[in-house]
Amino acid sequence: MAAAAAAAIMAVLLVATLMARATSAAPVAGRVWVDEANGGQNGTARRQVTYDGRSLMLDGARRMLFSGDIHYPRSTPEMWPRLIESAREGGLDVIQTYVFWNVHEPIQGQYNFQGRYDLVKFIREIHAQGLYVSLRIGPFVEAEWKYGGLPFWLRGVPNITFRSDNEPFKVHMQKFVAKIVNMMKDEKLYYPQGGPIIISQIENEYKLVEAAFHSRGAPYVRWAAAMAVNLHTGVPWMMCKQGDAPDPIINTCNGLICGETFLGPNSPNKPALWTENWTSRYPLYGHDPRFRSPADIAFAVALFIARKKGSFVSYYMYHGGTNFGRFASSYVTTSYYDGAPLDEYGLIWQSTWSHLRELHAAVKQSEEPLLSGAYSNYSFGEQQEGHVFETESNCVAFLVNFDKHKTSKIQFGEASFQLAPKSISILSSCRTVVFETAKINAQHGLRTAQAVQSLNNVDSWKIFKEPIPLAINNTTHIGHRFFEHLSTTKDETDYLWYLTRYDYRSNGDTQLVLNVESQAHVLHAYINNAYVGSVHGSHDGPRNIILKTPITLRKGQNSISLLSVMVGSPDSGAYMERKIFGVRKVSIQQGDHKSHSLNNEMWKHQIGLTGEMNHIYTREGLSRAQWTAINKSMHLPLIWYKTTFDAPWGNDPVTLNLSSMGKGEVWINGESIGRYWASFKTPSGQPSQSLYHIPQYFLKPKENTLVLMEEMGGDPLQITVNTMSVSRVYSSVNELSTPSLLSRRKHPAVRLRCQKGKHITDIEFASYGNPVEDCRSSGGSCLGSCHAETTEFVVKDACLGRRRCAIPVRPAKFGGDPCPGIEKSLSVVASCG
Repeated sequence: MAAAAAAAIMAVLLVATLMARATSAAPVAGRVWVDEANGGQNGTARRQVTYDGRSLMLDGARRMLFSGDIHYPRSTPEMWPRLIESAREGGLDVIQTYVFWNVHEPIQGQYNFQGRYDLVKFIREIHAQGLYVSLRIGPFVEAEWKYGGLPFWLRGVPNITFRSDNEPFKVHMQKFVAKIVNMMKDEKLYYPQGGPIIISQIENEYKLVEAAFHSRGAPYVRWAAAMAVNLHTGVPWMMCKQGDAPDPIINTCNGLICGETFLGPNSPNKPALWTENWTSRYPLYGHDPRFRSPADIAFAVALFIARKKGSFVSYYMYHGGTNFGRFASSYVTTSYYDGAPLDEYGLIWQSTWSHLRELHAAVKQSEEPLLSGAYSNYSFGEQQEGHVFETESNCVAFLVNFDKHKTSKIQFGEASFQLAPKSISILSSCRTVVFETAKINAQHGLRTAQAVQSLNNVDSWKIFKEPIPLAINNTTHIGHRFFEHLSTTKDETDYLWYLTRYDYRSNGDTQLVLNVESQAHVLHAYINNAYVGSVHGSHDGPRNIILKTPITLRKGQNSISLLSVMVGSPDSGAYMERKIFGVRKVSIQQGDHKSHSLNNEMWKHQIGLTGEMNHIYTREGLSRAQWTAINKSMHLPLIWYKTTFDAPWGNDPVTLNLSSMGKGEVWINGESIGRYWASFKTPSGQPSQSLYHIPQYFLKPKENTLVLMEEMGGDPLQITVNTMSVSRVYSSVNELSTPSLLSRRKHPAVRLRCQKGKHITDIEFASYGNPVEDCRSSGGSCLGSCHAETTEFVVKDACLGRRRCAIPVRPAKFGGDPCPGIEKSLSVVASCG
């Protein structure tokens, strides 16, 4: 190890010499950024962001940085301080966010930076809490966000090809990127100016589509890199999933297991950065939720640091939030990354948050050898390996067991270590285990939704029946063809009506069948104002959806009204501006006769629903609809419902349970809280999402107006208003567990904490001995053969009435060893209220 350490020290000195030369010369390579306006005056040190092959460097010091993505439009400004505070307490150094072009410039040349879109306010709040910012300007972001963040008006620019070496696109992209950069400069938010922004991103996962653009792909990458660097932000730029990112741009990794898949920086002078460590998988309508265990996340992080010398890891998402309005992309649910360390509502998701917090502390404890030490690696078997970082004064080791099923015993140095299946043990000073990825000593939490108000009073509901337009109505979009859905609606509504008339001449009593082929996401068909059928697609299904439904026609003229529906616009792919949606073919089959095509008939098109166009979900627009009693108008399609409700008492997050509804959109006091689609069941038979978040800021104490556009049919009388809280917390810690680095205690301990505003009201179960592992329910069945009778008294004394408590797992705390010779644990289940 000594020889390796000496070689590493020489390498570090060489890099330092090169950096010093770069500092004194013009920044041709773009690897040194300084505050030329203020730095160095009056003998003060310049604030600067640089990098080398080990890490980003702030003011010349290498930094190990943990980051988390929080997207400002997916929460409210009132939530931002708490979210950022919880992220900081979770051990993060950096908050990362995309910049969403289509919310900031919804109309060409007209900008919006208000409310949820106040980017400057968001960054200032991060700075106020002492954290840094990673700003992913893009401006293409994907992010399961409507049109990938690109404003829809771009599609109308003549001769444009998105994300390619195309002058019209480059002109508009550069204008927006420059606007954001200049705004950040004007507000003095870059690190050299005294602000928190330490790195920015240009483009996003472009390598996935680059080949599709042929000769216009690579030049675009080079142009985007040069354009960004020439904006002189004073901080580095990066490109994710772009292995050939031009110097000085840093290429970074996105994915689940970058410690295994990342090929590494494309220059020895660039650090290994992980911009998206996916904490779960984004949810889709028709899919069951897919969560990721905290042990798996921690394993991936530790492996990236050990194998790739990683020094920056950002969790995507750390807080997912809510896709308010119509901003979710195709088939993506309104709830976004609810299983992140901070859930959709901002509540701490245990045990993920706490387990990663412990990991961050363990890594930060050895920051010096990780960033400056000599590196060596070892093989202990086919699936076991070791990674060591060592300086003259410090050392840290990562012992890895890839075997998912077996514990592995290895000899390292003068000691032997038991490595749990698929785990990494971090050894401080290369001797003492300070963290094990597979062993969760953090508490678990049970989040519950409590129904506090049922909206089952039929007299409180009113309805408005959305009129079915006929082909004889006045319309502006007329032709002997089908208009493309998105270019017609400009993505300002999910809905486009296709209307025609059909002259039917009877040919016996043969069965009539309407055939419609569409490339939208949902299709509803009406004949002479009567509903005849629907069909919908799915995220992973074929692009075409086909409706075949029996119909009855009257002799003579019949109206055919087809409602094409998008459930979000696409968020990725090459040539997005060319993608086609909407009705493609229509025919009527009469018995065994050849089907009669209606493709070239005169089609008229109506954009949106009448209720939408009149904004009847707003206070001003409510009077524009003829609201009537609900009567029997339940389980019918195209019905608007409205009622009022009072806000629940307290500060717990508020949701609506819409599991009794079909599909549509919901507004609270004129604010859309997103699309719902409860009728699209998952393989497990449940809605992909039942609970819909109502931010506290949207609510008044009394008389909140709830409006729903029900598209398929549902029962509003079963809707409930719920509050969300972590009602129970539980933990089980073994006496041989590694003590927390975040505590001054030298013994392992059970630590419990309730969410803010609540305290421990009851101890449902407590046992020191050998209780059933991870016992999560009260009752004697959880007791093992060994149990200290004093446990309940000790735990209640330490915890009742407090928001948080800690109980050491050692015999002296419980009056002595209840069963010598037996390995013991302490398990506690507590109620929060």
